[in-house]
Amino acid sequence: MFRRLIICTDFSDGLQRLVNFVPNLEIAGVQQVTFLHCVPLNESGVIPRVDESKMSDARDHLSVALTQVPMGMDVKVVVECGRPTDTILKVAKEVQSDLIVVGTPIRNVLAEKIFGSTAIALYERTSTPILALRPQLISTYTTEELALRCQHLFRYLMLPYDGSEAARYLIEQIKQHVSQPNRVLEACSVCWVVDDVDRRGIPQEPKIQAAQAELAMVKAELVRLNLQVEAAILSGSAVAEILKASLEPDVSAIAVCHSARNQFLKMSVPSFTADLLRQSWHPVIYLPFKK
Repeated sequence: MFRRLIICTDFSDGLQRLVNFVPNLEIAGVQQVTFLHCVPLNESGVIPRVDESKMSDARDHLSVALTQVPMGMDVKVVVECGRPTDTILKVAKEVQSDLIVVGTPIRNVLAEKIFGSTAIALYERTSTPILALRPQLISTYTTEELALRCQHLFRYLMLPYDGSEAARYLIEQIKQHVSQPNRVLEACSVCWVVDDVDRRGIPQEPKIQAAQAELAMVKAELVRLNLQVEAAILSGSAVAEILKASLEPDVSAIAVCHSARNQFLKMSVPSFTADLLRQSWHPVIYLPFKK
């Protein structure tokens, strides 16, 4: 599905473990992977300077990825000194990455305001899709479990859908990825959550019927591409229902798209995508909306 990954690790997120699973990533359809670590400037003296020792240690650690490269796969190790967000964006552009992989710990809004987040800064500044993985899970997987996780990274996607322009864009992107040769996506679950709040004078049944009709058309589009597709109308809070629906099937990741006009991740504005990224234990693939 995604062919050129840049995996960004700070060595506290567990993503450095993926250097041992390059052959498994190839099974997931990855043809190029760049492992990136950013070393902060050493500011112990009067003039900030590059910490050559830390950079050397990081290269040694990540260079394990270069020892088991399958034929035809391109693997790079990049260690640079500087601000993580700026460096990630620069290197992602240089290697023409089509997916940025980051570790995103579960946090509430207040913690994000106080401590900030490299991942959040990336969401706001890049037009490249981002895969957010939970450090808590990556760090606790056994070797066998992590190998399977890497192989099945894009096998089964959950697709929240609400009929919006961004939701249609998400479906079109999935269709485009499926049309690529050697595809790895096998199945998806498309879920439309209808707000169950009782709004006086506004009947719910016509809204549900309209959602069912449109969702049936979306399912038919995807089935024609030889995908296994489940489609469901759910009722309740969008984030809570999507998370609940992701528990039973073998979901590899939840894929979401968010319209840029809503200023993604502004803390004062409620956002389905932002809340999902904060709460989901499943990997979340965020696709920036492009007109």
